[in-house]
Amino acid sequence: MNLRSVDLNLLVVLDALLEERHVTRAGKRLGLSQPAASNALERLRAMFGDPLLERTREGLRPTPRAESLRPALRDALESASRLVARARPELATIVQTVRWSVVDYGLPIFVPPLLASLRAQAPGIDLVVSPWSGAEDALAAVNDGALDLAVSVHAPGASELRWHRLFDERYVVAMRADHPARRRFTLERWLALPHVVVSGRGQASGALDAALAARGLSRRVGLVVPSFLAVPAIVAGSDLVALVPERVLPAVACPGVVAREPPLAVAGFEVGLGWHPRRDGDLATMHVAQEIVRIARAAIRAPGRSRRA
Repeated sequence: MNLRSVDLNLLVVLDALLEERHVTRAGKRLGLSQPAASNALERLRAMFGDPLLERTREGLRPTPRAESLRPALRDALESASRLVARARPELATIVQTVRWSVVDYGLPIFVPPLLASLRAQAPGIDLVVSPWSGAEDALAAVNDGALDLAVSVHAPGASELRWHRLFDERYVVAMRADHPARRRFTLERWLALPHVVVSGRGQASGALDAALAARGLSRRVGLVVPSFLAVPAIVAGSDLVALVPERVLPAVACPGVVAREPPLAVAGFEVGLGWHPRRDGDLATMHVAQEIVRIARAAIRAPGRSRRA
């Protein structure tokens, strides 16, 4: 017989029918309605050319042909179960590399607890964190398969991806605690100060500039760096200031740096976790994703707010 013409799910139904010797009970055991279970029995009878179950005064009874099938049927189902178990390995036995990307200030937030979790639960999973060059590039890499996951701002390229919101981020101004502008921090004085801009592409404009342009204003950009991790040390030793996501300063502890509310409101953003649906069945990638979500929830409960001026 050509197996392509056989519905192997019927073997599971046959096993339940022979165990229960009752169509309705077998159906309930498998989550099938009584009509569906009866239909499956009729198809099994046609498949094997035998009634399989006969009605007696005591109820349904397996035919001699059905009884002869039981040992081979049980062996086939047990073999199928073992095959599926091998196809779905235990988390602790997986040896795999998961590639992901996260804006650099997320590294101290996510990586240490993620490594600790993997060491305990999935020691064979290794991580590769790709350099951050912006949300669009990161999510495009996930879409193309170059990355498995991205912790990112939502971007147009994310429409094809699964998306899980992690937390909302807001902006603060980072400056040294004894900065001369700290006590009289007006909009005019803020814009006159040299600003640090963070850009993985070397761009001298960011989230603030669009808000300023709408008011016919601009700022002085004194330094462009590729990493948020460098900002606290830079502002701690200079008169430069920086508009940064609020979680930057707690992530990079730097004495003598304080956070001020910006004199001009700047819209925050949502940080989420993106992955392609093709990874839904990848146990290693989905475990890392679940741990990232867990770590983000813990960070929200204990955000470790930066010191306010």
